[in-house]
Amino acid sequence: MEMPEQPRSRRQTRAAILTHLLQSGGSFRPPLAKAVRLSEASLSRILFDLKAEGLIEEVRRPAPYVGGPTGLVSLDSTVALAALELTGQWLGVGVGGMTGVMHYTERVPLPKKPTVESVGRVFREALTLLRDWTRRRRITLAQIGITIPGLGRLSVAGNPIIPCDIERISGMLGEMFADVPVEFTNSVVAHAIFHRCRTEDYPFSGAHLFVFVGQGVAGAWMDDPIEDDALQPVELGHMVFGPEGPRCRCGHHGCVEAYTSLPALAELLGMTEAELLRLGSEWTTAIPISSRVRQELRRRLFRLGLAIGNTLNVKPSRGVIVSGWPSLLAETDRQAVIEGVDASLLGGRQHAQASLAFVPPSNGNDPQAALAFAAFCLACRGGMPAASTEAA
Repeated sequence: MEMPEQPRSRRQTRAAILTHLLQSGGSFRPPLAKAVRLSEASLSRILFDLKAEGLIEEVRRPAPYVGGPTGLVSLDSTVALAALELTGQWLGVGVGGMTGVMHYTERVPLPKKPTVESVGRVFREALTLLRDWTRRRRITLAQIGITIPGLGRLSVAGNPIIPCDIERISGMLGEMFADVPVEFTNSVVAHAIFHRCRTEDYPFSGAHLFVFVGQGVAGAWMDDPIEDDALQPVELGHMVFGPEGPRCRCGHHGCVEAYTSLPALAELLGMTEAELLRLGSEWTTAIPISSRVRQELRRRLFRLGLAIGNTLNVKPSRGVIVSGWPSLLAETDRQAVIEGVDASLLGGRQHAQASLAFVPPSNGNDPQAALAFAAFCLACRGGMPAASTEAA
């Protein structure tokens, strides 16, 4: 069988190794060489460089089989990354390692009615806390990852969920962290990366669609991480199901988000969003649900599934992950999502040959998703300087 083409540049080769280690948590050399399509000799040369640069470590572990390797290659736990995660209630800020261990976290609350100016002040306060904490401990950051709900794929100018000026925030970062690479992303992309890199037994290793149901409803196309367009957000939450439906924050009526987001769920359950968030994953057992409400809940989940099926019409995918509050429900309730996917003309699982899986919600543990995104950014550039264009 003909081997696939190897990564073309030194950066891509290093990125393939680092992203594999990030997603696997560590690997012995023979399976690592096979996974990144390198000879063991070529792999050894690159691992030597990565170890010298303090990006990886190799520790002795019992051999996986008699006469097998005993050196487990993993990401170096001393690499420091900063994470900022904007949510509806606060801006989470923290410092952690490549494996997800947090060394410092803080939350700066948002005002009840945020504006561009007030959110800018919150970012300045959070960045000042971050700068002071790292300076006191003489910590040099390797990457900063920032997640913004609803951040546009093609432009950072508009943000429909929480008003903020990305250019102004970038300016603050330039003042306080001039030499540190910084990347912004849509929150759904960060949550997708978090699950791909941190969830044990993650269902898919190839290309798939990740759907997150939280403050909004959005998706991300997950693909080969060394490609420039590996992670593309998709706002599937604004498909309109009925112009007489509830008003959505986008200005339309009857969007799938207006039926299935956390604020919509809270309203259906007769409580505030803050009360629902306080309950966390316990709400499914703590709140009694009448048969009428459960029937309406399943109708809404069916619409969510229909939106996912329609998205598969645009770009077929063999796998779909659903994360967020629907994943907490009993299988009988979640079945409504699957039925909705199958009801979509051409987009159902049978036509797309797609498998659908649910993973637990990852909101509420911020800034873990932003930290996973920061680690992913560092791995994807092969641990090299952000402006490096070094070829093989």
